[in-house]
Amino acid sequence: MTEAIGATHGGDLRDRSGSDTQVDRRNPADAPAIPLSGDSSLDRHTRVALLKEERAIAKQFEGGKMWIYPAAAFTCYAIWLSFFPLAIMGWLNLPLAFVLSTVFAVGGYVTSHEAMHSNIARPGSKRRWLNEWTGKVSTIIIVFPFSMARLMHLEHHYHTNHPEKDPDYPDRANGPWHAIYKTWLNRQPGVDGSIHIYKRILNEMGTKEASDSLKDTIRLQLIFMAVLFAMAWSGYAIEAALLWWLPRHIGLSYIRFYLSWAPHHPRGEQGRYTSTRLFKSRLGQIGSIGMETHLIHHLYPAIPNHRTKEAYYALRPILEKRGVRCPEI
Repeated sequence: MTEAIGATHGGDLRDRSGSDTQVDRRNPADAPAIPLSGDSSLDRHTRVALLKEERAIAKQFEGGKMWIYPAAAFTCYAIWLSFFPLAIMGWLNLPLAFVLSTVFAVGGYVTSHEAMHSNIARPGSKRRWLNEWTGKVSTIIIVFPFSMARLMHLEHHYHTNHPEKDPDYPDRANGPWHAIYKTWLNRQPGVDGSIHIYKRILNEMGTKEASDSLKDTIRLQLIFMAVLFAMAWSGYAIEAALLWWLPRHIGLSYIRFYLSWAPHHPRGEQGRYTSTRLFKSRLGQIGSIGMETHLIHHLYPAIPNHRTKEAYYALRPILEKRGVRCPEI
């Protein structure tokens, strides 16, 4: 599925309130670097200079055409909702709707991902509501409320590859086929998989935000089951399965494979340049939902998904100096 190339890990991101924070509390300039000539003071000076240059370049790629994310989110959500009455009226091409629903399920995480990092609109801005509603509608298809998705994703940034604190750690696997199997296994009842880790972490957080996210999860799951039951009871079980149930499960597996397993395999190391890797996907940058250049996201989450590849090539000379192997992507 993928070919491992190199490794890197994150630095700056937005915290739970959307403000700037630092994942690694140590000075990133003190992070391990390739051996440099001269004494240790020269080595440190060089690393500090490289970090400043790295940040200056990355800053150029923040923002951009962020309207594409809410536009895509609301358009796809509206189309998906229309499938249900069209199916009941017999006016729907069900195989085509199934394919589109699956694409919407996967793509919805991409649009919600930008909202998780407040890249569409920062807290306190006039368009903050757009950021929040983009996130909310985007994750309905996969039955994963935005409130929980955001909390868990930011926890992943704070604790990447930590066996107890990284919510995505259960996705570790020996290879691509094992990883695909784990995306299914971790959703099964009685398995100590993702949902159990999520609940434990949220309970440990003990905040109102964490409690509300659990309630949002229950509400959305009840709606999901009610819709499936009502459609099945009315004679539309196949339609319900192909429009929501199956796209949701395929979407979740696809997302967890490419967002969680592929860029972090093999899990274990924790550090700015060692917790996630570069890889070349056979499906390309679009097919891998932008995860080939996932290192850019961990280093600078304010850079939107559609600009990470461009930013990668701009940052490549600096990353190579820091010892990161940088392939053609």
